[in-house]
Order: sequence, then C-alpha cells, then structure tokens
Amino acid sequence: MEKGAEGLRDEIETGADTAYLQAGTPAYRRASRILFVAGFSTFATLYCVQPLLPDFVREFGVTPAESSLSLSLTTGVLAVALLVAGAISDGIGRKPVMVAALLGAGVLGIIGSLMPGWHGFLAVRALEGLALSGLPAVAMAYVSEEVDPKSAGVAMGLYIGGTAIGGMSGRVLTAVVTDLGSWRLAVGVVGALAVAAAVTVWLALPPSRHFVRRAAGLPALVRAWRALLTDPVLLGLFSLGFLLMGGFVTVFNYIGFRLSESPFELRPAVVGAVFLVYSFGVVSSPLFGAWSGRFGSHRTLAAAVALMVAGLALMEIDGLFAIAAGIALFTFAFFGAHSIVSAWIGRRAAIARGQASSIYLFCYYLGSTLAGTLGGLFWHGFGWTGVAAFVGLLLAVAVGVTAGLQRSR
Repeated sequence: MEKGAEGLRDEIETGADTAYLQAGTPAYRRASRILFVAGFSTFATLYCVQPLLPDFVREFGVTPAESSLSLSLTTGVLAVALLVAGAISDGIGRKPVMVAALLGAGVLGIIGSLMPGWHGFLAVRALEGLALSGLPAVAMAYVSEEVDPKSAGVAMGLYIGGTAIGGMSGRVLTAVVTDLGSWRLAVGVVGALAVAAAVTVWLALPPSRHFVRRAAGLPALVRAWRALLTDPVLLGLFSLGFLLMGGFVTVFNYIGFRLSESPFELRPAVVGAVFLVYSFGVVSSPLFGAWSGRFGSHRTLAAAVALMVAGLALMEIDGLFAIAAGIALFTFAFFGAHSIVSAWIGRRAAIARGQASSIYLFCYYLGSTLAGTLGGLFWHGFGWTGVAAFVGLLLAVAVGVTAGLQRSR
C-alpha cells in the first residue's frame, strides 16, 4: 500500500485543477490504479469459474449447460441487484458500497470453495452475484463524477481494462491452480484476493468530491427510470450491453469445450491460457476511448462491432492459430465497444448516473445469463457451429442497433 486516503486527497487538492481528476496528473494515475484493483478483483471473482466448467461436469455429474449455471446464476442475480445497487449508491455514496461489495464477495468465494455439493455451491455463487452488484455501476458513476469530462473516455477505458485483466487473471489463475492442485483451492485463492482488494479500496480510494446525495426512495427511482428509459439513444446503448456481452460470454463459455475435445484435446492449463487474450482488453479499452474522442463515438463503435464479427468468423476455422487470432480480435473489439458505450452513457445521462449505469449493466449481465446458458443448447445440438451461428445472430442485431444510433445523431 503506498498511501492512504488522506495522502491521496492531499495530492488531488494540490493538483492543477481541484475540480476534477485530470489525465496525466499524479492524483489521476493513483486513483486510476485503485479503481483498476477494484475492477480486477470484481471480474476475477465473477469469471473464475468459466474455465472450470468441464471440471464441474466431471465432479458433480452435471451437463455442460448445467455447469454454466455456476456463471449464469451469478450474473443473473448480479443483473437484478444492480438495479438496486445504483440507487443505494446515489443515496449513501460510492466508496462505502464498493468496499462492502468486494469484502462480501471475497468471503463468499472462500466459503464456496468449501461447499461439498453442487446445489450448495450454486447458492453461494448466487450470493456472490448479489454482493458484486455493489461495484460495477458504482465504479462507472464514480469515474463519471470525479474525472474531467475530457478524460472520461480514457479513464473509463482504464477501469474497464482492469476488469479485462481481472477476468483474464481469474480464468488463467483458476485453470493453472486447478491443473496443479484442485478447483477448490483455485476458487479459494480468488476469494482471498477479493478480501485484499476490499482493504485496498477502503484505505486508498479518495472519497467522492462531486457526489450529490439523491433521494433513494421508490418515487425518486421511478422518476429517474422514466427519464432514462424514454431516451431512445440510451435505450439503444442499453440493448448493446445485452447483445455484445451475451455474445462474448457465450463464446468463452463453450470455446473451452471445443478445445478440450477432438481434434485439439488440450490440457486444462492450456485451455486456460486462451484467456490470456483478455490482455488485449487492457490495450483496446483506453485506445477505443481515445479514438471515440477523436473520430466520434458512432464511427468508433461501428468499427468495434465489425471487428467482433470478423473475429467470430476466424473462430470457425479448424486450426489453433486461426482460433487464437479470432479470439484475440473478438476480445480486443468487445472491450473497445464496452468502453465506448459505458462512457457514452455517462455523458448522456446528465442525472442519476448511478442508475443509468445500473440499467446498462443489468442488460449487460442479463445478456451474459440468458445467452450464456442458451448457448449450451446450441452446443449440445449443433456443436461449435451452432454456438457460432447463435453469436452471429446477436452480433447482426447489434449491427442494426449501431446503425440506428448513427442515424440518431
């Protein structure tokens, strides 16, 4: 730990611009690192089970589609709880909610590693989704409020880059530890890392300087939702969360099955190495954020969706090199699109940013839950070609939505 909240606050107050955190300043870089840690831990916890689905099939005797519930159930509960978490943070503040989310998820992760039965493990994973709901939308709102608007796209990209590294590390770490030891040890290690992240955020993240407390009651919530859900641009952006995340999670849910079967028959640690492509998200998130400021969000978003389509096409080729290139391109483009849409929502929603982010992430994780599980039916009936066709359909609709946003300018 480098410095506590007081030291970080002093740096902010003595910066060139005391109103907002500005890119390039020491205060901006330090605050970004703490948010990176928060995003890292959240997504490591959420997605650590994804490379373990074949292990669950072997140990608990469930089907591939049933094994995906270890992720889909978590994201489903997370999606619904996000609608409340954003409103709570609008009422009590950003930092307390984020710290509680990480601490709760970490403790539950350790408990989950000790559960002897499948249904008990699923129950703990559902509770983890409830706990984690206190971070993603709240962190997005924190960035929108505390960072200079000119730097918001890059800052959001850096936060999302942290989520990309977290998702990658959680998957790779659990795959490697499982190969060397057991999946239970791997899940427990990820839980312990979340507890450490909670302590880090509590000690080092500066308190909000621009947070304005808002009424958190049902009437205020209904008024905010009415305003947000009658904006056609926001509706389009919310739907993209469902479509793009649904396709992304479906690919990563079932690519491990493809690579572990004939003709590839790769070991679990090698299959887990596929998730190293998440490192491309660290590059693409701030890069696309900067490009959107230069070329416009509409054009940059259209390019990102087109690249996802190209990556999916490469994954249809029966060759490890082509599949790896396709996954890399697909991942690079997905995180770029996610960073553009996230920053766009923060700019578009002038009020109730926490709730706007919550609705977007509700759609985002609902796509993960529904598409991720439905993809199992396509895998069971048609193999990888069926999965690719399903994801292609989601991306085709996303292309149409993106074109509609272009016309709405």
